[in-house]
Amino acid sequence: MLPYRDSRLVHFILLAFFVAVVAYAFFEGQALLRGPTINVSPRVMEVSDSFVVVSGTAERITQLSLNGAPIAITEDGAFEEGYVLTPGYNLLILDARDKYGKTTQRSIEIFYKEPTSPSPEGVADEF
Repeated sequence: MLPYRDSRLVHFILLAFFVAVVAYAFFEGQALLRGPTINVSPRVMEVSDSFVVVSGTAERITQLSLNGAPIAITEDGAFEEGYVLTPGYNLLILDARDKYGKTTQRSIEIFYKEPTSPSPEGVADEF
C-alpha cells in the first residue's frame, strides 16, 4: 500500500505538472518547428547611389550570408551590411541557417540607375 491518500488534490497536482511539462516542451520546440526567419524592408527598390546598406533582423539563426559572404549578427539578431551595386538590375540573396540545419532565403531586388551627368553649361549640342 502506498503511504499517501489517493485524492483529487494529488490528481490535480499531477495533471498540472504534466501540462506544464508539455507546455515547456512546446515552447522550447518552437525553434525546431518554425525555423529561421529574416526580416528586411523594402525588398524591391530603385536607387541612384551605387552603395546600399542592407539591414534588418533575423530570428533563430546561427549563420547569415549575403550572396554567399557571411554577415555579422548582433546578439538580438540585428544585422547591417554594405553592398556595392552594378548598374542595372541587382539581386541580393540573404541565406539563414539555424542550429537544426533548416534554411530560409530572402531576396532583395534593386535597380541601380546611374545618375546622368548634365551637359556643361554654355555648350550647345550640334548635330
